[in-house]
Amino acid sequence: MDIKILDARSSKELLTLTGLGKATTIADVKTQFHLKKRNLYPDRQSYRTASKGKSLKDESTLESLELGNNGKLYFKDLGPQVGWSTVFLTEYAGPLFIYLLFYMRPAIIYGAENIDKPRSMVVQIAAACWSLHYAKRLLETVFVHRFSHATMPILNIFKNSIYYWGFAAFVAYFVNHPLYTPPAGGDIQVYGGLASFLLCEYGNLCIHVAFRNMRPAGTKERRIPQPTGNPMTMLFSVVSCPNYTYEAGAWISFSIMTQCLPALLFTIAGFYQMSVWALGKHRNYKKEFASYPRGRKSIVPFLL
Repeated sequence: MDIKILDARSSKELLTLTGLGKATTIADVKTQFHLKKRNLYPDRQSYRTASKGKSLKDESTLESLELGNNGKLYFKDLGPQVGWSTVFLTEYAGPLFIYLLFYMRPAIIYGAENIDKPRSMVVQIAAACWSLHYAKRLLETVFVHRFSHATMPILNIFKNSIYYWGFAAFVAYFVNHPLYTPPAGGDIQVYGGLASFLLCEYGNLCIHVAFRNMRPAGTKERRIPQPTGNPMTMLFSVVSCPNYTYEAGAWISFSIMTQCLPALLFTIAGFYQMSVWALGKHRNYKKEFASYPRGRKSIVPFLL
């Protein structure tokens, strides 16, 4: 079987792969293409059956695609790639370092005259919560997450870092500012927000562990998410992405605890982006699994 590889943008023929069998997969095609175009490694390649079609899965066989003996595949260069773990470690380490810089070295940010000014307890609690969140994310990246794709476009590392690092500086500047005032609700607001924050962080961890256990190591298997014996996973009964639900809850709690507008803006921006991701994943679940529970929402129980 011979397969012509065409450029997805121009439809120009790039090369022809010969001697392929019906059981040849897209992953095999990527390997063969890489042997002829050494700069285009497999993770950088994407194939589709039409120039503007959907990207094909690595495990799809040529027989299943019904290409025929002289079929065509359209190639798209995804650009330079970087590992997901590298992206996550970079974008999460930045906010941890930046926030602690504002907290531990106020003289650098606010001037030497502010170095000995007393801080309220909520400022110290906020620094501990922020550090806990991003330290947890770093550890999850190394020890918990199993990624369905090995890489992502290298430009994402810059885009994501600008978002996370920028908001870290924005929030840290105001929460650690010498003129910052504690919440109007006093200890009840502070410690109530803290308790809710810790509960949501724990729930988020439990969901990530549950997702990990749903995908055997070394596979891309996808299953319908279901609650486990852990009560924190009961949210799977009502939403497809409870990790985002808990994440949003954690930052809402942080915003209440600090009563800081920049923290609330960070929460709103994060919730918007997580809602986009959750809606997309929810649609994919419903397409992939005919028996997917109809009553589930994407991120907000019974609403969204």
